[in-house]
Amino acid sequence: MKGIIIILAILLLGELISWLTGGFIPGNIFGMVIMFLALQTKLIKEESVSSACNALTNNMTLMFLPAGIGLMAAYDIIAENWLSITLNITVTTLMVMAVVGWIVDSNKKKEGKQ
Repeated sequence: MKGIIIILAILLLGELISWLTGGFIPGNIFGMVIMFLALQTKLIKEESVSSACNALTNNMTLMFLPAGIGLMAAYDIIAENWLSITLNITVTTLMVMAVVGWIVDSNKKKEGKQ
């Protein structure tokens, strides 16, 4: 129970920061950054949120239901624009793969020099 309260409190803090900054960046993004920093700096102990995190990740499929239902509700729009959607997905996926590959390659070269 303590872990869920911590996670929800950080999510609420992230939403507050998002609201105060005009909502340009979603609150859950701020919340994830805050949680990451709190865990890295040991402000929050991993043990205090691990059971809640495990419960959430074990039920991850439930988190995708609203998005899937939203896709089904927008079927007509998707059907009309399937080519541009497919091209966008393909191009951006290739770009991400190239950038990640470049970063991994750069890091491996740096490790070899040290």
